[in-house]
Amino acid sequence: MPLKVAIQMDPIGAIDITADTTFRIAEEAQARGHRLFYYTPDRLYWDQGRVMARGWPLEVRRVIGDHHTLGPEVAVDLGEWDVVWLRQDPPFDMGYITTTHLLEHLSPGTLVVNDPFWVRNFPEKLLVLKFPGLIPPTVIARDLDTLRAFKSAHGDIILKPLYGNGGAGVFRLGHADRNLASLHELFTGMSREPLIAQKFLPAVENGDKRVILIDGEPVGAINRVPAEGETRSNLHVGGRAERAALSARDLEICKAIGPTLQAHNQVLVGIDVIGDYLTEINVTSPTGIQELERFDQANIAARIWDVIEAKRA
Repeated sequence: MPLKVAIQMDPIGAIDITADTTFRIAEEAQARGHRLFYYTPDRLYWDQGRVMARGWPLEVRRVIGDHHTLGPEVAVDLGEWDVVWLRQDPPFDMGYITTTHLLEHLSPGTLVVNDPFWVRNFPEKLLVLKFPGLIPPTVIARDLDTLRAFKSAHGDIILKPLYGNGGAGVFRLGHADRNLASLHELFTGMSREPLIAQKFLPAVENGDKRVILIDGEPVGAINRVPAEGETRSNLHVGGRAERAALSARDLEICKAIGPTLQAHNQVLVGIDVIGDYLTEINVTSPTGIQELERFDQANIAARIWDVIEAKRA
């Protein structure tokens, strides 16, 4: 049965349709006959007991430079829609958090993917703390002395904002690096949030694996290899995607975290694995679907919609 599907995302005109996961989700939904509606997060609002959005009926097509058509702008009651996709990119700031509070009011009549209550309570760099046996040595702190002690203990570390994304603000501080205090001053001058530091994993030179899970089950992986001279492997900053198989360790990690994701309605999740270690569990707007589909010649978007349609049924 066709569904009414609303997509909360960043401006659609600027996306790269050859890589954007949200576009692929919309494309598959349209192919199944579902009705699409698109709006940006700033157009979500609460009005006298109703969760509303001002946006546009949407059609998509795989034509670079002409990938979408919008219908007339209209305000809709999201409580009358079957599915709402929460797909805007971080930063995971108070604007993002507010959208999760509003969308939470749609339950149980409307299925919000991923469940906004748990998106809010499962920040990517914090959810991993539930699985201490899977992650590298890690500290989360704002206090400089604590960060200094961690660096003294581990020598070569990665320092990054706790709520950043896409590789922004990620620094490697080697054994002889003396910039920790300066970076601490920079970061704490910009926000009141803690920082996260992890022991540097040399295995990142061979790639940072993105494993895609659907309803808690792994469906495949891609390897993201840093560009020459880079520590970061994110595709946003020049990382190269390669085909990758799921290793025994990947499957062990997925088996450990999968039940938690499934129990909390995190339908589409991307985890990051470096060597034998889990580094992030991405629940906000995980990417990598299109690359995985090309490498594995598989319709991953169809598997996502199979799960959603079953939940709606």
